[in-house]
Amino acid sequence: METLVAIVPYIQIALSILLVTTIILQQTGAGLGGAFGGDNFGSGFHTRRGFEKTLFNASIILAVLFAATAFLNLIIR
Repeated sequence: METLVAIVPYIQIALSILLVTTIILQQTGAGLGGAFGGDNFGSGFHTRRGFEKTLFNASIILAVLFAATAFLNLIIR
C-alpha cells in the first residue's frame, strides 16, 4: 500500500502532461477571427478523421484515467 501511495502522484503527473499535450495538439474550431467576434460557420461541424480522431479519443481516455487516479488518491490516503 505504501508503494501505491508513492507511485500515484507520479502517475498523475505523467497523465496530466500527456492530457495537456493531446489537448494542445488538437485543432481548434474557430480561427483568429472567431476570437474577436467574427463568424466561422464552416468549421463548426465536421467529422473527425485519422490522427485528429485518435487525438480526440486519446484525450478522453487520458481524462478518465486522470480522474480515476485522482479518486484512487483520495481513497488510499
